[in-house]
Amino acid sequence: MKIKKILNNNAVIIMDKGEEKIAIGAGVAYEKGKNDTINPQKIEKLFTLKENEKLYQLLERIPEEHFILAEGIITYAEKQLSTKLNDHIYLALSDHLSFAISRHKQGLDVKNRLLHEIKILYPAEFAIGTWAVQYINEKLTINLPMDEAAFIAMHLHTMKIKGGDLKDTIRQTSILKSMVDSIQEYLGITMDENDLSYERLITHLRFALSRSKNDSSESMDEEMLTMIKRKFENSYRCAEKVNKELSEIHGIVLPDEELGYITLHIERIKNNSRRKTL
Repeated sequence: MKIKKILNNNAVIIMDKGEEKIAIGAGVAYEKGKNDTINPQKIEKLFTLKENEKLYQLLERIPEEHFILAEGIITYAEKQLSTKLNDHIYLALSDHLSFAISRHKQGLDVKNRLLHEIKILYPAEFAIGTWAVQYINEKLTINLPMDEAAFIAMHLHTMKIKGGDLKDTIRQTSILKSMVDSIQEYLGITMDENDLSYERLITHLRFALSRSKNDSSESMDEEMLTMIKRKFENSYRCAEKVNKELSEIHGIVLPDEELGYITLHIERIKNNSRRKTL
């Protein structure tokens, strides 16, 4: 394998069996030059250039240290999650981090309005994101905000083999946040994100949305549902309001059984809020 072009100390363009490829590995280009042969054992990832033109463009454009940081985070994430991430993570995460770091140095940090929801829905990825922010801050002596931990968590989640599409994941999380906001507005309260009842509500709403895509729902007998409607009338009206907005804005309709369970979560949150004000 001969070097055709050095992109940075950790990435080179090589000729492999008559095909141009991007070879990535720690120090793969150290003390090397064009036409030098590299040790295959130093290569950690190999990408066909024709299929990864964007990665090639990115490696030429961003500072080498940003790509090295992304590499370190990916290695750490794969170890913590005990899974290999989609190769596209090298492009997506490197690009995101480089842009975030550049913005931060200009005093343009971006708030992640889904921070609390992401923290609850994807705890393993968020923990890695938290580690990543601390890792970046230490390496670059900067102070990226914790909002970045949530952005990183979303990239990691969608790059798992069965993680799903990033746009779809963000849409689902955004819908979930609007449902929670609607509940808070109806009840006239601000939920404590650290409260267990809040976490339970978020988790249930997440699975309710997931079940709605599969035309399934939690089973609840008619007698139980009738009792819930009667006993927790105000909380059930709140659940109905959330469902109405969900239908009008997103075209998603939750069945009565789901509303029954959501009512119970709303009632618990309402009672907890009442106790804290006493």
